[in-house]
Amino acid sequence: VQLQASGGGLVQAGGSLRLPCVASGRILSIDNMGWYRQALGKQRELVALVTSGGSPTYADSVSGRFTISRDNAKKTVDLQMNSLKPEDTGVYYCHADRVTYYTMTPTSEYVMGATDAWGQGTQVTVSS
Repeated sequence: VQLQASGGGLVQAGGSLRLPCVASGRILSIDNMGWYRQALGKQRELVALVTSGGSPTYADSVSGRFTISRDNAKKTVDLQMNSLKPEDTGVYYCHADRVTYYTMTPTSEYVMGATDAWGQGTQVTVSS
């Protein structure tokens, strides 16, 4: 199971960015999917998450400016970020909670497993 995030970059305050993330592998289902960020010298924090049913939750600091969406069929979660502020600067990570997957044994038996997964992180820099 792998998560591939992209879309980061440098933008001026007030600008917009979209961060797409796609999950790959022999995936059967994914519970929550979300985005976290980590600013320099600070702990990683939740930005937004969306349940498998499509219900979003946002950090107070981004509510009204960011929108999270997912496509269960494509196994993607996107973060649309508008009205960006310098304090939004950081490395953004996508996350998939309880990914149910399957593998095949050497005897051709299917075995199911579950894991969490993190993307590799993408840098977002907002200049003032």
